[in-house]
Amino acid sequence: MEVIDLTKTIFDGMPVYSGDPEVKIDVATTVKKDGHEVRSLRLGSHTGTHVDAFSHMHEGMASLDDIPLTQFYGRAVRVTPKMDFPAHTGLFFGEDVGEDVLEKIIAASPPFVGGSLSEELESGLLAHKIVTYTDLVKLDLIPSGEVFTFFGLPLKIENGDGSPVRAIAVLGE
Repeated sequence: MEVIDLTKTIFDGMPVYSGDPEVKIDVATTVKKDGHEVRSLRLGSHTGTHVDAFSHMHEGMASLDDIPLTQFYGRAVRVTPKMDFPAHTGLFFGEDVGEDVLEKIIAASPPFVGGSLSEELESGLLAHKIVTYTDLVKLDLIPSGEVFTFFGLPLKIENGDGSPVRAIAVLGE
């Protein structure tokens, strides 16, 4: 079994999508002074490697706390737009993809899709109740076409439109 961390590290001042809140991480308390160490975090819900709820782009659709946990983990495969997509399996693209693959993805009925997704594709997927993951790293370490188990659990944010996640791929189970 091999575990691959697909998560970008969150750090103070890291680059964010234009218009998103800046990342600010401060030391709030220290072991030396206070007996324990705590960080103060200020960041947007779509910082770094993150998951998008349907409500992110569609008013009135489900937020993170309304989406079943089963939609944030499961069987997945790294694919290219030209491959056949397995049914009911999460799909991850190692290359930029646009909305021209939307209907093909919808036909496969995946619980989640990740990779470098165009804004139009992401909106279409969310409209069809398919969770999206963006800003993943190291997808190239997953062999194309090989089924693996994916975990990308969000924070349980009331009315959350998205959340940073610790995304991992488990290969060879």
